[in-house]
Amino acid sequence: MNEILNFFNFRWLLDLLDIALVSFIIYRIFLLIKGTRAVQMLLGLAVILLVYVSAQIGELYTLHWILDNFLSSIILVIVVIFQSDIRRALIHVGRNPFFADLSYREESEILEELTKACSALAARRIGALIVIERETGINDFLEVGVEIDAKVSSELIQTIFNPAAPVHDGALVLQEGRLTRAGCFLPLTQDGEVSRKLGTRHRAAIGLTELVDAVAIVVSEETGKVAVVVGGRLTRDLDTPTLKRVLTRLLNPRKTTRPKQKR
Repeated sequence: MNEILNFFNFRWLLDLLDIALVSFIIYRIFLLIKGTRAVQMLLGLAVILLVYVSAQIGELYTLHWILDNFLSSIILVIVVIFQSDIRRALIHVGRNPFFADLSYREESEILEELTKACSALAARRIGALIVIERETGINDFLEVGVEIDAKVSSELIQTIFNPAAPVHDGALVLQEGRLTRAGCFLPLTQDGEVSRKLGTRHRAAIGLTELVDAVAIVVSEETGKVAVVVGGRLTRDLDTPTLKRVLTRLLNPRKTTRPKQKR
């Protein structure tokens, strides 16, 4: 009788809502760590858990005791191991997309100027590092740098990275559709699997994007190739059309095509 009453009291709807919310949270966590080193860490924890269960079944008391003490502090262990991913997720809340307050025409102009500048720098084999803030703030990860407030233009970007310019070695930062800082130093990646052939610009781009969801564009002065870095992953040898297409998808995936004009 209680089950029948609960059914008609729509208690089952609350249970479904509870399951749906937990499933959504788990799904978002998997999206957050997808393609990062956190996946490998989770696999490592899964192996430890498997060994713990095996030790319990096989009555390996010493090993079971060690793992039992380790897993009793698993929450603290997870916080320490995944601190960068947790911080990125918390900062992520409440932030606006890069193109949130810009019209389609302004978006197109910014992408056009960016790709034009990168192509020109690549053709002249002038190194460059451009960081584009998306939803996660990056100010806490920037060192030194000169504050500016300028419209995005190909000529200005090329001037900033001119070898004679005092800030050409640092990174140029774009926030909310504006050039905001130049000559910034970024945290270098600590990933030992990164190729030693990559220079400081590539390592800085990988290091920053491992911590935040920014997009980094790197122009190699050695090869004249353009690369885009997202989530610590490097995509190299991009030509101008491909670069523009990739940036459009990354900076505003909801507007990859031009909206229809009303008649």
